Order: sequence, then C-alpha cells, then structure tokens
Amino acid sequence: MNKYRSHNCNELRKKDVGKKVSLAGWINKKRDHGNLLFIDIRDNYGITQCIIDKENKNFSLLEKTQLETVIKIDGKVLDRTKDTINTDIDTGEIEVSIESFEVLGTCHELPMPVFSDQEYSEEIRLKYRFLDLRRKKIHENIILRSKVISFIRNEMNRLGFLEFQTPILTSSSPEGARDFLVPSRLNPGKFYALPQAPQQFKQLIMVSGFDKYFQIAPCFRDEDARADRSPGEFYQLDLEMSFVEQEDVFKVVETLLVNTFKKFSNKKLMFNKFPKITYSDAILKYGTDKPDLRNPLVINDITEIFKRDDVSFEIFKRLVKSGSKVRSIVTKNTKDKPRSFFDNIDKWAKEQGASGLAYFTIEKDKVISAKGPVGKFFSNEALVEIMKITKAEVGDSLFLACDKESEVQKIISLARDKIGQDLDLIDENSFAFCWIVDYPMFEKDEVTKKIKFSHNPFSMPQGSIKDINFEKPLDIFAYQYDIVCNGIELSSGAIRNHIPELMYKLFSIAGYDKKQVDEKFSGMINALSYGAPPHGGIAPGIDRIVMLLANEKNIREVTMFPMNQNAQDLMMKAPSEVSQNQLDELKLIIKEKK
Repeated sequence: MNKYRSHNCNELRKKDVGKKVSLAGWINKKRDHGNLLFIDIRDNYGITQCIIDKENKNFSLLEKTQLETVIKIDGKVLDRTKDTINTDIDTGEIEVSIESFEVLGTCHELPMPVFSDQEYSEEIRLKYRFLDLRRKKIHENIILRSKVISFIRNEMNRLGFLEFQTPILTSSSPEGARDFLVPSRLNPGKFYALPQAPQQFKQLIMVSGFDKYFQIAPCFRDEDARADRSPGEFYQLDLEMSFVEQEDVFKVVETLLVNTFKKFSNKKLMFNKFPKITYSDAILKYGTDKPDLRNPLVINDITEIFKRDDVSFEIFKRLVKSGSKVRSIVTKNTKDKPRSFFDNIDKWAKEQGASGLAYFTIEKDKVISAKGPVGKFFSNEALVEIMKITKAEVGDSLFLACDKESEVQKIISLARDKIGQDLDLIDENSFAFCWIVDYPMFEKDEVTKKIKFSHNPFSMPQGSIKDINFEKPLDIFAYQYDIVCNGIELSSGAIRNHIPELMYKLFSIAGYDKKQVDEKFSGMINALSYGAPPHGGIAPGIDRIVMLLANEKNIREVTMFPMNQNAQDLMMKAPSEVSQNQLDELKLIIKEKK
C-alpha cells in the first residue's frame, strides 16, 4: 500500500463509511467551530472534508497549520447527517475523522489565496504561477488542455495520420514574424532560428513519401502579446497531407473540430458543415477576415447612393467624391429604441478614433421617410434604393460610416461587434465555425507601395500556370484558407506550391531573385526538384482551441507557464543575463545601448 494515501481526495463515498483511510494533499480551507475543526484537504482529483475535535492531541497543531501546507492524515470515514451533506463536491456525503496527521511540506505565508477565484495582478499570478495553477478554475483548464490534446492525438491516428517530430533548431525564414535566434558555438557568427512553424519540414515530409503527418508542434515567434496570442511560444496541431485538394483538408479538419468540440463542450455548433466565405465577401460583409457568425448583422456598401442628386448629405458626398466608401449596418425592429441608444453608439465610434456613425430609422406614413439626425438628407426614392440594397424594412435603423476604405472597414467591423453586443444578438452558448477562402496571393504594401505576399509564400496560386496573368499579381488568388470560430482565427492553411519554377516566378514578383530564394529555401527548392506530390495542410492553434472550450477570453488562462506582456517569465526570471564565459564561447559581444 502507498505510504502516503489509501485513496485520493475525490474517491471516498458512502460505501466507504467505517473504513480506516489515509489521505494526502494540501489544506484548502479551515473552519474552526471551537470544539470542532473542519479541514478541507485538496489534491489533483478533488476535495475531502476532514474533522478533528478538541480532545485530539493534534487539534492545536492543526489549528496553527498554514493553509496550503501539504499534510497526510489517518482517520476513519464517517457518514454525514442529511442536513450537512455538501452537494458541491463529489465526496459531500462523507467526512473523515482525523486520528493523526503528518506535515509533508510546509508553506510560507501566501502571496495569494488558492481557494479564491479573486483576480490578482498579472505580476503576482505569473511570479507565483505554481500557486495560481492550484486554483480550481485554472487547474481544471490545464487538465482540459491535456485531455483535448490526448483526444486530438487519438483522432488524428484514427484518421490515418502518423505523428512525427521536426527540428527545433533550424534556419531563419520569412514566416511573417520575428525569429528567436540561437547563436552557434561550433559555427561562430552564425545562428539557428527557433521555428515559427514547421512549414518547410512538413512539406519535406510529404516529399519524402509519407502520406499524412501531424504533430503537436511548439512554435516560436518574437511578437507582441495579445489576448489570443502568447508572446514567445505556442502550440499548434500541425498537419499535412499528400495528393489532396482543398476540400480534402476541409473534410479532415471539420471532422476533427466537430468531434473535439462536441466532446468537450455542451455549447451547440451552429454548423456541422462549415460555411465557406471568400476573403473579399468577408471583408465586405463583416469588415474582417475573422468574422463572428454568431452575430447576424451584415455590412453593406451603399457608396453609390451618395452620388445621387436626391441625396444632400454633403459631408459624405464630398468624401465619396474624393474616393471614400460608405458602409452601413441594418438593425432590425429598432424604431422604438430611445435616442440614447443611437447616441451612445455614435459616441463610442468617436472614442475609437472615427468621426462617428450617422444613423436614421426607416418610417412609412404614405411614403417611405427617415427619422433621425441625417434622415432629412435622403429622398423617398433614395431610401427605397437603400432598402433594396440592404434588405432593410420599415421599423429598421441604419448606421452609416464613411472614410477611406481601409479605415471605414475597421470602424464598421468594430461597430458590428458593438451593436451586436448592445442588442444582445450574440448567442454565447454556441460555436460558429467558418472557412475564409480565396485569399489574394499578393498585396501592395501601404508604405513602400511594393508588392508582397499577402499570406503564406508557399501557397499554390489558383488556375493553371499557362492561365495565370503574372503581369497583374494583385488579381492572382491562392489556395489559401483560414479557419475561424466566434471571431477568432484558429489557423491558416494552404494547398502548397510544389513546382519549383512556379515558386521562383512568384517570389520574383515579391522582389526575391533566384539567388535569394536558393539561399533562404535551399532545402525546400532542392527537395521539390526530385519529385514532389501535390500536398496541403493547416495548423490549428491548440491554445486557441482550448481557450474557446474553456470559455476564456485570454490564452494565458489555458497555458501552464505563460510569459507576461513583455515576454518575460517572472517565475524563472527569463530572459536573463549570461556569464562572460558563455558569451566568449559563442564569440558574442554585448553592446550597451547609447
């Protein structure tokens, strides 16, 4: 028998009444009732209430013992009376009468209570992350993460995928973020890069003749923190398949995600078959390529309306004349909303840096008219045309934004989210997945005006090589896709470009000559020259999947040892300075910032 425990702290039940048992764990709570001391002992599995009366010689010692001290107790299982049963815990029908106890691990005064869900500063939580992880909610999140990863592994095996590990020390490549660099002692002046993703390696695995690969892959990117992105490192389900088209990848991912989300959440799935939305439609209808489809609001372009002679809204007309766009959102049956509802949204828009949101409500007496601050600027005929474009009806309201296309897109997307929340239109008890497809291969840099890859440079362009108009690179679309859930991008993926000549051509459009491509991607280009199959894949973020399943807003809540906003590990004090000897071995000199 284990010398520390006969049972865990979630194991004892009514059938165990009368048994002599040993339990070990942390003191979660204490309640002193004078002659009786109640102690909740907690371990990884749950909580058991223990009691000791004043007559016991250990009473005063236990009374003084600090919370979170690790103890072992020996005692007898007792039946609880009906009026003392605790339905909040699985062991709530019994308690253990303490006969003796032993301290296994002492505890200093706590910087934060473990039994509380009270919020504490990021600095305290991350400095004492080992205590933070003891708290019920985050402890359960980490256990959920483990179970999700195990389930995904089993599902991938069931779907015929093999798990392989790719190198951590590799070469730098333009994946879109900054690399973490590792100096080489044996090759002074040269550096490894930690992989931003196993992109090239997983393609090489396909070239090597393996058919279906996956990996729970660590990825490293030196980028700023966000709620849905950890600085430093994160994990993704990296997968790649040979002899596939886009739909084959979609089928695997949809099967996996549907099964995973049904397994670990009681929330409903809005779509078992995920809708496909083109990138251009997503930008137009939702203002973003990460739309939250739980929100029924749709954006419409009504720019042409402001070129009409019977529209006298001069501010918008002048802006449209100079190239600005007008986007609108229809809110159904909001004619009875108070003026404050509309004014608050207008005020909010100004707080976001926009000039505000114009608005009016559609009415009808004998003819169609508009009520609101800008309603008078539209003729009956213009309003009818607006209703036709936006599918608005009498009693609906319209919010309007006007600006340069990139700017109006941002504010109207945010407004869609804001209005959806204010009107309580978003079903928080659901998951809405979708695919964003048909990404442009290239885009123009707004600052340099140069052509650059809009997404993954290794994506296959759409159409046969002979039909692609390379003279108009902004018109080239890629077999590039994103998977999105509830407004969060889970992953990007693509059918890969496996044709070296085509890869050289596309990179040349983005400003890379053949020599540069050979230097950056020598392994990849060389491999593709020796018989490469058509292949494609994707890499959903594990952290983001678990964040959604745990109903958390921040990825930190589902990550065991995250860094802070400044990419620092406060617990292990990383990054840290290193000794001069280490620098000398690596032939590195630290220059002081002037």
